[in-house]
Amino acid sequence: MKQARLHGLDLARYFAFVGMVIVNFKIAMGAETGAGLLQVLTGALEGRAAATFVVLAGVGLGLSARHAQANSIFVTLKRALFLLVIGLLNMTIFSADILHYYAFYFFFGAMLLSVGSWTLAVIIGGLNLAFVAMIFLLNYDAGWNWVDYTYSGFWTPAGFVRNLFFNGWHPVIPWLGFLLFGIILSRLDPSSRSLQWRMVLGGFAAIIIAELLSGYLNVQFSETDPALRDLLTTQPIPPMPLYTLAGLGAASIVIGGCLLVAHRLAAINVLQFLVPAGRQTLTLYVAHVLIGMGTLEAMGMLGGQSITMAVCAALIFCAIATVYAVLWARWFKHGPLESLMRATAG
Repeated sequence: MKQARLHGLDLARYFAFVGMVIVNFKIAMGAETGAGLLQVLTGALEGRAAATFVVLAGVGLGLSARHAQANSIFVTLKRALFLLVIGLLNMTIFSADILHYYAFYFFFGAMLLSVGSWTLAVIIGGLNLAFVAMIFLLNYDAGWNWVDYTYSGFWTPAGFVRNLFFNGWHPVIPWLGFLLFGIILSRLDPSSRSLQWRMVLGGFAAIIIAELLSGYLNVQFSETDPALRDLLTTQPIPPMPLYTLAGLGAASIVIGGCLLVAHRLAAINVLQFLVPAGRQTLTLYVAHVLIGMGTLEAMGMLGGQSITMAVCAALIFCAIATVYAVLWARWFKHGPLESLMRATAG
């Protein structure tokens, strides 16, 4: 059961990785406009795939703390520093990097490992309320050029802090809440079929509630205060409370669903081809920027592409990454960057 649980989490990481590649290729290839089923499906992935990744990071952090509490905080802080360095290097070529945000998620998460689950839930709510207050008190557009998604002043102290905590792609407030939710999940029994079904059903309920509430409030304020409509969506920019609710719901569905089907996929020899990539998501995340987007740039495909072309390119890269991970796993236990992180940070 423990092995099946771990494989289910690796499978969830794999699907979250595929979702992030699709979203990032779509943005990089300029395929954000248009209608149709593909546009709807890829739009549903925006913010949800990344949120699932962060929740899974919280689950991993919580599970590791249960087995090695005395050493987990120190190791986590070293890994946070490692991710900060890798993330800032990645930022020089990919402005939507998430790794340097991860560094701070892990830093604050390590500090809160000893806090009770109910207190963590209160903190999650507090982070979302704090972000709402910041939206009204601060200028969310500061630094942004929304035409080409460039951010000025990132490398200045003030700009870095503003981007990190408030108006970046994945700001600590409120995105830290996804990691804390993962820590809460790790304290439950992921091998329980009952819990897995509750995660899936509860996830769908959370998404439905968020979408219905968003639609209702948008109608109510469409005439009286049109500007407020932008703050009542379930989209990730800006990450308002309804987005957080939808993101937590999506993560619950993916994680619970993968835990439910892992043993069935193992029985038909499918799981063994997906799990290795799920264990190398750090390496593959960096590779999708350096190799995937680098190849697209060399082919002149960054910008002006159709949504079909963007999805096809993302799936081709994911297929190649999956095959690579399977071959790599035959000789090595961890991916290249994962091995480097373990060597330098424990």
